[in-house]
Amino acid sequence: MSSTDLASEPEQDSTQAAEDGPDAASLEANAAESAQTGTEPRRSAKASPADLVREGDVAADYLESLLDILDLDGDLDMDVEGERAVVAIVGKGLGALVGDKGETLEALQELTRLAVQREMGVRSRLMLDIGGFRARRRAELATLGTAVAERVASSGESERLAAMTPFERKVVHDAVAQVAGVRSESEGEEPQRRVVVLPD
Repeated sequence: MSSTDLASEPEQDSTQAAEDGPDAASLEANAAESAQTGTEPRRSAKASPADLVREGDVAADYLESLLDILDLDGDLDMDVEGERAVVAIVGKGLGALVGDKGETLEALQELTRLAVQREMGVRSRLMLDIGGFRARRRAELATLGTAVAERVASSGESERLAAMTPFERKVVHDAVAQVAGVRSESEGEEPQRRVVVLPD
């Protein structure tokens, strides 16, 4: 598989909507959720460390119930990275919760964010990982981003990558930013939004 067949992450058009900020698709999803739940999500100020810890606890309770319903075993790890709560389900036989190219994982992450929103009344940017999928994908995409950036710096020709999720684009943008003589942008509309690496 060529490097351009792989997907990648951040929202970094000229406005690198990095992993630190919700993209348009996430905002639209949250708006739809609000309409369905009758709540008005808000996050006008940065969440405190205590709030992020609580988000992780609420998410863990929700996910633990889900694992019980599905009769799956998994340990839950909670952490805070920057301004985002992170919850990971660790264990074996969790592939069904990840799905093809992480599609089921993305859906479960949105459901978990909705559970947090219902409990806390604020929009959540919680990150969910299952079976180490995101960690492996992050390393894979960082390598891809660096390789493509170095190739573009050498050839002077821009390259477009395959469509990626916001998380994936963020990882690629960050990797490209470490290589001199190139820059990256995102183009297109979700779910076909992709990273383009260009010479400076």
